[in-house]
Amino acid sequence: MSGRLVIVGLGPGSPDQITPQASAAIAAAQVLFGYGPYLDRLSLRDDQTRIASDNREELSRAKAALRAAAGGAHVCVVSGGDPGVFAMAAAVCEAIEDDANSWREIDVEVVPGVTAMLAVAARTGAPLGHDFCAISLSDNLKPWSVIEQRLRAVAGAGLVIALYNPISRARPWQLGSAFAILREVLPWTTPVIFGRAAGRTDEAIVITTLADADATLADMATCVIIGSAETRLIPRLGRQPLVYSPRSSGEGR
Repeated sequence: MSGRLVIVGLGPGSPDQITPQASAAIAAAQVLFGYGPYLDRLSLRDDQTRIASDNREELSRAKAALRAAAGGAHVCVVSGGDPGVFAMAAAVCEAIEDDANSWREIDVEVVPGVTAMLAVAARTGAPLGHDFCAISLSDNLKPWSVIEQRLRAVAGAGLVIALYNPISRARPWQLGSAFAILREVLPWTTPVIFGRAAGRTDEAIVITTLADADATLADMATCVIIGSAETRLIPRLGRQPLVYSPRSSGEGR
């Protein structure tokens, strides 16, 4: 096969946060597949073809891109953030695994990007300075009972938690339920960060506590970071406080 498929992460939205490697992969592509708003971020040439699809069509998008690559095209699949974090790299791998033979021979490359939790963390200090995890609150691909179990486990284990896909029109209640679960495990003074559109012109960063965390502050463009019991706030006169998780845990000091 002469075709090639590159999966690219566009970062959280700011053009400044697209890596040079990702820009080069986009420039080299003949056909680009992706969610429409992500493709809209790109300035494509007349000789490049864009094929947009809906946000919930990841697997069908991956298969279409693989078919194009199998036909000899140089294909790029674009994702927001990092393509390996709740994004298109997993969908492409799933499609390849489902195919018995032909797609496994395609040259596939994953180009990393700045994922949302890193962009939000950078805007607020160092909330991910010690052990952390990322959980998607979407129950489209896993039952809510599994999400509940994971929230209790990681909060009890002392991990900072980055929540992806916190809320949508079809899922308006999960984030509030997640906060209720975490209030059973964590101190209510635990810092909570709502990071919407980090790095973009419509960025909105809110730092609050678990006691006051309001699910209505989030939408699908928001990454929510909940600290561990050891995460701290550093007040600063006239400035947003810094949020940080110490590099060593209480047990180790």
